[in-house]
Amino acid sequence: MNKKIMITSTEIRQEEIYLLSESHFDIIALKPMEQMLVDSDNLSFIYIMDDESDYTYISIPSFVWPELRKALEKNLMVFLENQDSRVCLPNFLEELQYLIENIKGNSNYGAQMVENVEKNFD
Repeated sequence: MNKKIMITSTEIRQEEIYLLSESHFDIIALKPMEQMLVDSDNLSFIYIMDDESDYTYISIPSFVWPELRKALEKNLMVFLENQDSRVCLPNFLEELQYLIENIKGNSNYGAQMVENVEKNFD
């Protein structure tokens, strides 16, 4: 079964953005897959990580997207962080930008997803 880590907030520190989670998962053991998906039903982006036995999905809900826009504008390094540790998420911004461009005006993602992406990233 795939694990899911929910991002609850973000913090920008100098040239980096931290996707913060209250989870107690051992994120150090997770390997970034450098791929993202879309969860249109929950209005979230999903960053995929691997722990060698299964995938872990990092769910990034729409309420943190304004901070992601700032990260894109400033080309910030992206990290996942919980109470215990942090992990760099390579290619996060490139994958995010690719998804954003694919979602804009594309009804296949659902009207609400398209509307939220266009509102937050135009």
